[in-house]
Amino acid sequence: MSTLNNTSSQVSSLRYQGELFLLAVSFFSRLPVPANLPYSEARMNQAGRYFALVGVVLGLLCAAVYSLTVLLFPQTVAIVLTMVFSLLLTGAFHEDGLTDMADGIGGGMTVERRLMIMKDSRIGTYGAATLVMALLAKFVFWSELVSEPQFWIIIVVAYTVSRATAATLIYDMPYVSDADTSKSKPLANKQSTLEVAVLLFTAGVVGLYLGITLAVLIALVLLVFRATFKAWLLKRIGGFTGDCLGAAQQLSELLVYLTLIAFFHCS
Repeated sequence: MSTLNNTSSQVSSLRYQGELFLLAVSFFSRLPVPANLPYSEARMNQAGRYFALVGVVLGLLCAAVYSLTVLLFPQTVAIVLTMVFSLLLTGAFHEDGLTDMADGIGGGMTVERRLMIMKDSRIGTYGAATLVMALLAKFVFWSELVSEPQFWIIIVVAYTVSRATAATLIYDMPYVSDADTSKSKPLANKQSTLEVAVLLFTAGVVGLYLGITLAVLIALVLLVFRATFKAWLLKRIGGFTGDCLGAAQQLSELLVYLTLIAFFHCS
């Protein structure tokens, strides 16, 4: 009887973790999940542990699309098609965050005004310029890296570690947005040590596929970025919003590509 209870408990625990993962998938992508997936604020916070794992899934899908499209089209065309697929896959979720953060912090003179602008769905000059440059940078960086034999691994690693970096900001920063007026999805705004550990473990394991040297180099660059970005956000708005996490993901991803380009160029 005890063995049966233990087995039932393990199955229930696995089902619960699976539901948390699917909740993370629904938060970060347009991939279909069961309509009756349980949701609560506590579950959303716990689902944060799987944000990096969702990055693995999204990265693999984008790498697969590139691998298929490059068989039919030139590399630059395949890159554009893969970027379009990525935007459709996530609903431009992170790009929207980057745009709104740029508008808010760039255009607001007070904390209250910055937060108010971030909640506005309209795009201003700061946001438009930032979005264009971010997409252009991704196209150029991918064009530089596409000749590398590990290009598909680079995509998966960048998608994974960038989401891990962004998600860890939840751990030691206050959430400053008003949940009742926010235009974004319900957000994980609390994080335990376990959630951070799972995020970092996932990012570390995936990063090692590029080799220990590159994994350590990327980790150091992202640690510096995280510390700098955190200090900047605290100074400008006193904490983080969902838009800031989207911006952190986009900037972290671009930094991964830029770091690898510099490494390969200097090697």
